[in-house]
Amino acid sequence: MIEKSLEISQFHHFVIYKPYGYLSQFISNTNEQRKKKFLGELYDFPKGTMSIGRLDEHSEGLLLLTTNGKVSRLINGRKVEKEYYAQVDGLIDEEALEKLRKGVSINVKGAAYLTNSCKVEMVKDLPDLPEGRKIRDERHGPTSWISITIKEGKYRQVRKMTAVVGFPTLRLVRFRVGTHNILGMVKGQVIKVDQFFE
Repeated sequence: MIEKSLEISQFHHFVIYKPYGYLSQFISNTNEQRKKKFLGELYDFPKGTMSIGRLDEHSEGLLLLTTNGKVSRLINGRKVEKEYYAQVDGLIDEEALEKLRKGVSINVKGAAYLTNSCKVEMVKDLPDLPEGRKIRDERHGPTSWISITIKEGKYRQVRKMTAVVGFPTLRLVRFRVGTHNILGMVKGQVIKVDQFFE
């Protein structure tokens, strides 16, 4: 939990639903990213706003933003739970789920990295998520949904994990960070909050 004493009123904190196709940043000077969509298009964020962790361009869901670097470092350092819903290619089996739970070897910056043990479950009753982009026609094979709860945050980690066990991720939604979740939110929505956690 994050202590209230670290939430100083002069700072600003936001909970947003990052849509598919947006980068988890505000500006880029690289030529290949100039035509991309950035978070600043969703809301008039105050100067100095930063995302706490990231979601890649092709992922969507909950993202925390703050102007307080100390809070950002604290949340990342405390290894707050992040729960994802992943729609994977094929009907995932218990063997693959158990491998994910125990930890799998993925590539991180050119080196092998063993993920920590985590909670992984089949999703039978999917929450009411905003409609996403059409993945593909059902005639091209079945898909299944799983939930993965991790405390790490390596680049494209969940996608790499499901691919390693043979079930590539087709749609990835970050459902929850700590006690915040996206229930009732719509894509692109921004909610200003006084603090992130009690």
